[in-house]
Amino acid sequence: MRGSPCLRGKMNQFIKSLFILVLLGFGVNAAAENSRVFGDYVVHYNAFRSDTLSPEIAKAYELTRRNNRIIINITVLKKVMGTTGKPVAATVAGNASNLTGQLKNLEFREIREDTAIYYIAELKVSDGEFLKFKLNITPEGEEGPARLQFSKRFFTY
Repeated sequence: MRGSPCLRGKMNQFIKSLFILVLLGFGVNAAAENSRVFGDYVVHYNAFRSDTLSPEIAKAYELTRRNNRIIINITVLKKVMGTTGKPVAATVAGNASNLTGQLKNLEFREIREDTAIYYIAELKVSDGEFLKFKLNITPEGEEGPARLQFSKRFFTY
């Protein structure tokens, strides 16, 4: 990108902010429905087709944009009275299985943006594939994992 360092910095900040908004969920209802409470923590989760990301966002975070690729996004917040929570580092591991029992391992990578922390995994899917996700999420400093399970069907049309 050409231009002054200041302009590039503002553009990068804009892209980062947009990425955060996209990853928090597509719509207010989706964000409200896709969270689970585990003791002192709230885990927000989402899985969506990667081609819904803009090319700029995908490039900035080295994500593949295709209609047959999904992104699994996990965020862990520690409950803090009077706030929406404090993002915390965690270990996230797990897999997805389809209706034929095929197991797909998920490799999560951490993305930090200012005070936000996200865990992202990518996975290839077939049209109409129904996946059951099983994740173990261990917030930093905790001994045992929170076990999160959710299911979703994906269409690649």
